[in-house]
Amino acid sequence: MKKVAMLAFTVVAAAPGLLHAQFGFGGCSIPSSTVNAIQSKLATVINLPDANGGIFKPNRMWSAVVDRQGVLCSIINSANDPWPGSRAIAIAKASTANDFSNSALALSTANLYAPTQPGGSLYGLNNSNPFNPAFLTQGIGDGFVPGGIITFGGGVALYQNGKVIGGLGVSGDSSCADHAIAYRMRHLAGFGAVPAGVAPDNTDNIIYAPSGSAPTGFQQPHCFPSDLTPAQIETP
Repeated sequence: MKKVAMLAFTVVAAAPGLLHAQFGFGGCSIPSSTVNAIQSKLATVINLPDANGGIFKPNRMWSAVVDRQGVLCSIINSANDPWPGSRAIAIAKASTANDFSNSALALSTANLYAPTQPGGSLYGLNNSNPFNPAFLTQGIGDGFVPGGIITFGGGVALYQNGKVIGGLGVSGDSSCADHAIAYRMRHLAGFGAVPAGVAPDNTDNIIYAPSGSAPTGFQQPHCFPSDLTPAQIETP
């Protein structure tokens, strides 16, 4: 029988008038100081003037970090009434980016949109690692792997010295805004993708399909109501 632990939460101050509910999970191989450094960037990024091209201003988000083994390290929210359903999606995005990135190739969840559509080379990937519904209950974790596959924007791998150490996933707005927020959080925390021979932090950015065209390669469709360009995302 699996061990399930109910864990306490602490409240961490963020931007003025904004609090993050921080849940700690045992068994994570990423140092807590590193996890906190990444998660602390959520408040900064959602309050940027361009609002990451999303629906809400400021954005209303969940943010999750998993380690290289897929263990859930942290799940927080922006405490401004984000969608409850986005909690599981954020965890699954973090898991997906970690699962399918390595030292040779960084793949954001946005990059996986086109190849997982019917007829694509990765069609069916969404069914390969189902999400564990036990993680729908806040405070449950303690060293277990939640899994989950999401193939639209919002998940990026976390890199240190060219190696993947885990994944970051955010959810709560359009998938394009989710990608911008995750990418910017990672950039500000200093854990961008650096595969061999490639410039830092520009390898797994979102690639938009031309308006009116079906996504191909590693593209994703544009989102409603507005998007940031890849260049804007790279310069938070």
